[in-house]
Amino acid sequence: MARLTIPELKSRKGPGSLVMLTAYDYPTAKLAAAAGVDVLLVGDSLGMVVLGYDTTVPVTLEEVLHHTKAARRGAPDVHLVADLPYLSDATPERALAAAERLVKEGGADSVKLEGPKIEVVAALVSAGVPVLGHVGLTPQTAASLGGYKVQGRGREEAAKLLEGALALEEAGVWGVVLEMVPAQLADLASRRLHVPTIGIGAGAATDGQVLVFHDLIGVFDRFKPRFVKRYLEGGQLIQEAISAYAAEVRAGAFPAAENAYEMDAEELEGLYGKE
Repeated sequence: MARLTIPELKSRKGPGSLVMLTAYDYPTAKLAAAAGVDVLLVGDSLGMVVLGYDTTVPVTLEEVLHHTKAARRGAPDVHLVADLPYLSDATPERALAAAERLVKEGGADSVKLEGPKIEVVAALVSAGVPVLGHVGLTPQTAASLGGYKVQGRGREEAAKLLEGALALEEAGVWGVVLEMVPAQLADLASRRLHVPTIGIGAGAATDGQVLVFHDLIGVFDRFKPRFVKRYLEGGQLIQEAISAYAAEVRAGAFPAAENAYEMDAEELEGLYGKE
């Protein structure tokens, strides 16, 4: 499967047109690519689900770059998006410098930034960097939004959110992530925008969907948002496997003969003779 180009991505309109998943390492990206995922995201969510931070704010550019390189090696033929971490997109100059590293060193095809930072998006697009926008709940600035809660429930807030999404499209993004917004608002945005919308907690009317890999397979248990569907209780299965390993080691059942290597008897006898 060849990587989706920006024109191809922009043409993916209609519910179910894009499947997006986070990936932070080689094996995850490889599995997702084999499963037919359209777009992979090295999200700053890695800070919480991989690195153990309380929020995404502490994530550094070096950390995103490190994980982007690994994901690219695992999925060389899938369109790869890398997040611009907190404040790396505070100015056009900073965003361009960060994007240059993520694309040139990390192998990313696009970058994603949170909020309607129109001047920053315009600078990136003008420089030839494909951009995925993100409105609604923006985790990097969740504290200023009142925490991790649904955005756009009131008329004025909904109008502002929609205005921001349309402004991002005008600035040149190839798509817009809608996070934790009412399904009706996501439906309206998806019909108003000519570029694809990708929902996470935004209902079924968006053109695509994205989930965090660790939520999907059930290995992140600090909290479970309403919009998450676990397709596997992976955390429990992994813990059971580790417990079985520990029990066998303590009981002397592992390693068994089939897990060990043998030495030629004559060679071994020669060693004993040197004692």
